[in-house]
Amino acid sequence: MIIAPSLLAADYGNFAKDTLRAGRSGAEWLHLDIMDGHFVPNISFGPHVVKTIRPLTKMFFDVHLMCSKPEILLEPFAKAGADQIIVHVELTDRVTPLLWKIRSLGIKVGLCLNPPTSISHVQPYLDKIDHLLVMTVNPGFGGQEFIYETLPKIQQAAEWRLENKLSFTIGVDGGVNFKTVGDCARAGANAFVSGTALFGQRNMKAAVKKLRLLAEDNDPGLADLKM
Repeated sequence: MIIAPSLLAADYGNFAKDTLRAGRSGAEWLHLDIMDGHFVPNISFGPHVVKTIRPLTKMFFDVHLMCSKPEILLEPFAKAGADQIIVHVELTDRVTPLLWKIRSLGIKVGLCLNPPTSISHVQPYLDKIDHLLVMTVNPGFGGQEFIYETLPKIQQAAEWRLENKLSFTIGVDGGVNFKTVGDCARAGANAFVSGTALFGQRNMKAAVKKLRLLAEDNDPGLADLKM
């Protein structure tokens, strides 16, 4: 199980402090939402911020590009220290060259889909990616309510992964907290992006541990091993 605190929920005046805090929490990934004000109606931060915080932690940097022109950002974020870059399947005919370009940069390849998008749109790319991110809220702002109608997408992706003997991770992003993480794990997710539920806690290490235990307790594979 991978726990990924989302820096979008951090204190923007204390990115360095909150990055260090996340690094001490026991979480594996730091999720970095990059928003351009076009693809989504909000703006976050750019490669320079990622470059600045990169020396502060050995965490895996999971960069999620919610941008209309990700092609101009791939190299800057790779050079800034991204370990994985995620682009959106809603970019249609640009998806394949984007995935190949990310791979050519020597980092892991991720693909994301928004709540209104059918899971069938990601199926042609599943053998080309390392990570599939299912948005469980409409992207652009933190602190939104989890959309339960997205759970069947996770289940379908997990079925395809098993059927085709693939190994991509399945992540969820949006409204993931102590209440919803179990539902996501039962559906087949194994990477959990959580912003407010983690950065909003005084003791992030304890919050990460609790989130992980709830995910593991609801993971079908682990449940079978425990029987």
